[in-house]
Amino acid sequence: MSDLFDQNPSPPKVDAALRRPLAVRMRPRVLEDIVGQDHILGPGKLLRRAIEADRLTSIILYGPPGCGKTSLAEVIARATQRVFDRSSGVLSNVAGLRQALEAARMRRVNSGRETILFIDEIHRFNKAQQDVLLPYVEEGAVTLIGATTHNPFFFINSPLTSRSQIFQLEPLSVAAVTELLRRALKAPDGLGHLAIEADEAALAHLAAVCEGDGRRALNALEIAALTTAPAADGVIHITRAVTEESIQKKAVVYDHDEDEHYNTISAFIKSVRGSDPNAALYWLAKMLYAGEDPRFIARRLVILASEDIGNADPRGLSLAVAAMQAVDFVGMPEARITLAQVTTYLATAPKSNAAYMGLEAAWADVKEGRTLPVPRHLRSTGSKRAAKEFGHQGYQYAHDFPGHFVDQEYVPTDKVYYEPTTAGYEDMIRKRLEHWAGLRQAAREAAPPAKPAGEGRG
Repeated sequence: MSDLFDQNPSPPKVDAALRRPLAVRMRPRVLEDIVGQDHILGPGKLLRRAIEADRLTSIILYGPPGCGKTSLAEVIARATQRVFDRSSGVLSNVAGLRQALEAARMRRVNSGRETILFIDEIHRFNKAQQDVLLPYVEEGAVTLIGATTHNPFFFINSPLTSRSQIFQLEPLSVAAVTELLRRALKAPDGLGHLAIEADEAALAHLAAVCEGDGRRALNALEIAALTTAPAADGVIHITRAVTEESIQKKAVVYDHDEDEHYNTISAFIKSVRGSDPNAALYWLAKMLYAGEDPRFIARRLVILASEDIGNADPRGLSLAVAAMQAVDFVGMPEARITLAQVTTYLATAPKSNAAYMGLEAAWADVKEGRTLPVPRHLRSTGSKRAAKEFGHQGYQYAHDFPGHFVDQEYVPTDKVYYEPTTAGYEDMIRKRLEHWAGLRQAAREAAPPAKPAGEGRG
């Protein structure tokens, strides 16, 4: 019986299940609960078909933190009614691993029950641990589900990857994370037992800045809910300011599907085009801080390298493509370093849009119907006999001539599409074209005059 005068009343009892982290309580239980991975789990997709038909082989789930690798493994075990045995690439040793594998083998022999051996951070397994796994995977004693944030082709032995299907999970989209947060607010085993009102701006901020990590977003929401005192109406009000503090990241004006998103990427591209690395770095930092997909930024830089730099510095395209691959391989937050490097390189590179403008001019001619025939000597011959029969002779192989150049017609027009500038390497291209133009002119002046039509025929 409580004492009316007790100065230290006992806190209200909380269900033990609700003491677990929110991200754990909100793990999906069925396939339909999983969000954001439709490319591998949508209707008709290979992994979904294998799960539904209970024809699952060993798989490796590759993706960034918080994208749902562990949750998916648990759902698979539940859907296929298999024993779920969890291990870790950090904590497991060879002896413990061998014991778990033998137990799975005997379970299969004695009761016919299949076992899913889930190994988190499987990339941390050394060669000896991976070698122990291999024969059990080969004979089907266990169905291995490995989870890794690292490219399995680089960090896992090829004998193991060759016996496993590899599925890449994507970072959760803003929409997917928002859906997770809304579910958590309503679910009785989530935060539904509390009187909470969360602003749309608050949820949008968490979804945007968590960088596709659903676990991080749910953890921040839980902190916000449990550390915010109820208002006079007894309701916990979660505002954007509260979520900024809970995830320790201030919101910036950057709505991913609205004007500020397009305004910022526009300012970024124009700053690089305008050769201002300082402005470009600022807009880059704003986008990354706000949770923009770094792959989107990398793709735009690849386009810019061809459109705005072109042959003034051909290395720009190579660097941009390498950066795009590195961003996908490394991931955030380190990928921002690569993006900074390529941004500053492209911003300070010589600029030319001559190749782009040349294509636009040629495109316009083709589009408007000024299609020109291929000169006979350039047409596909198939054989010397066919070339003779169809009159497709006369092509001159450039490498047979001095300087690997010969004057011949390649298109029946004198229109110039590509006009290189004097910037960077393109100045060398311009001078080379001028040299070839001089050779053409000299060759045409030295050529005998064309005979009038009908002359020389008897």
